[in-house]
Amino acid sequence: MAESKETIYLSFPPGVSNKPVVCNLARSFDLTFNILKARISPKQEGHMTIEISGSRENLRHGLQYLRKQGVQITPIAQKISRQEDSCIHCGLCTSLCPTQALRMDVQSRTVLFIREKCSACGLCTSLCPVRAMVLEVENGPWDAIVEGA
Repeated sequence: MAESKETIYLSFPPGVSNKPVVCNLARSFDLTFNILKARISPKQEGHMTIEISGSRENLRHGLQYLRKQGVQITPIAQKISRQEDSCIHCGLCTSLCPTQALRMDVQSRTVLFIREKCSACGLCTSLCPVRAMVLEVENGPWDAIVEGA
């Protein structure tokens, strides 16, 4: 069975944000997920960006389950960019980069950013003291998984 991976933005209405919907999603449909960002507003509306993976069929059924729970699903594409004029080349970002897309050039004492190696995990964005590393999230192409194709 073909494995698929999607990054999606979930919006939970009040009353659903306090239920184990994502946990049930993983258990019931044999899916794995990585929470990239999550928050609950004062009005108990939940917002979560997750990377979810599994078979195409299980993903399709899992997304149907989320919709039945009242969760709004928005597909997203994300990438990391660096604001070159803001970067002070301190090297903090290199300590957390799991793919070594960010590394220190010892000769020039500057941080190199190799976009092709970046997995867009977002760890560098939380660590950068001057916010030079930016997670860009935009609506992306929605995989045929959702439609069952």
